[in-house]
Amino acid sequence: MMGAAVLALAARAQQTSPLPLPPAVEKELAARASNVTEVTLGKNMLGFAAKFMNGKDQDEAATKRLIENLDGIYVREYEFDKDGQYSMDEVAKLRSYFATSEWTPIVHSHERNSGETTDVLLKMVNGETRGMFVLSAEPRELSIVLILGPVRMEDLARLKGLGGLGVLGDIQSNPKFKDKDKDKDKDKDKDKDKTKGGTE
Repeated sequence: MMGAAVLALAARAQQTSPLPLPPAVEKELAARASNVTEVTLGKNMLGFAAKFMNGKDQDEAATKRLIENLDGIYVREYEFDKDGQYSMDEVAKLRSYFATSEWTPIVHSHERNSGETTDVLLKMVNGETRGMFVLSAEPRELSIVLILGPVRMEDLARLKGLGGLGVLGDIQSNPKFKDKDKDKDKDKDKDKDKTKGGTE
């Protein structure tokens, strides 16, 4: 609890963010939204927040280690009173910033009836995850999350309890996200079997 409160205070204290969201666009979205949540935490601020976690509780200790190793957490959540107060062109532009060889898309889902879309991309360095980008768009809500540093799928459960990161709970429960995670585990098992077969 204390850690989440400190994170919220630190988020307000730090202003710069590597989110690929031009300040003008950010201001426009904020002006149109009825509710806005902004979390901007660089490595120094995460380290500062971790100091307030005593680590006596096992879960809190694990969360403390996690955020100490991260380079940044950046969140923007916009809630709107009406449909159509932001455009899908703005969403497509956000996706395009991550259309590079560094980022690998692992989830792209689109619900035709509700119009909801979800994108999850991972930044891979030497076969290890070094970042995660989540973009969730609903008719009246837009959520953007960028996590930099070593983060695993199972870490989302810990991070979603921190201020402004509740959207990660929705991502983690997304069936397509889980299926993709299982597929990655299967691929790892296949690679292990191949290795064993080659050594026998």
